[in-house]
Amino acid sequence: MRIAGIICVGWKIWQKAHKPFGMNVELMNLSFSNYSERLNKALSAADETTINVLCESLLNAWKNGSQFFLCGNGGSAGNAVHIANDMIYGIDRETGKGLRAHALPANTSIITCLANDEGYEEIFAKQLAVYSSPGDVLLVLSGSGNSPNILRALDFANEHGLETFAILGFDGGKAKMSAAHPLHFSIDDMQISEDTQLVVMHYVMQWLATKATSHSN
Repeated sequence: MRIAGIICVGWKIWQKAHKPFGMNVELMNLSFSNYSERLNKALSAADETTINVLCESLLNAWKNGSQFFLCGNGGSAGNAVHIANDMIYGIDRETGKGLRAHALPANTSIITCLANDEGYEEIFAKQLAVYSSPGDVLLVLSGSGNSPNILRALDFANEHGLETFAILGFDGGKAKMSAAHPLHFSIDDMQISEDTQLVVMHYVMQWLATKATSHSN
């Protein structure tokens, strides 16, 4: 009984340790087929109206010379950098006149300076205070929707005339209420949540690319 109790306690500790990363500890028999099915199920429930609004907002920003800012933490930060590249170059490779996109997690010198001097919760909002103008677009990427730095970025953007979007997982967190246009995937899995960010934005990239000829003309 004592050994069983120790094992039970150890299992609970392991569960708690892995929960922040969105690991579903019940998926002990994971297969690629199972994973892809869960991803497809999440994507099939997407709010296409919000995705269409995001497409149109970025097209307008492209036409008007406005800027597109992205931010997130961890894997979402990596996705922000990836997506910025797609928007700068991928949407119009012929003319090289892409969208003015900025991944706020990209500059480690700025990030570490602001985190050290102002606090980690300010690393994105302080950059927006320098770079952004009314009419720009902000997209936050977050699994939980509760990271203080993305919430601060949304607050700043909302207060200063930026159009705000968020791609979120789990229950959407506080960002679901803060963003003007939240795109929420109710999936209790951090990796699939991060997958949805790229799938949505790769679609948006391709949609914008179809407008490249008319935009360039």
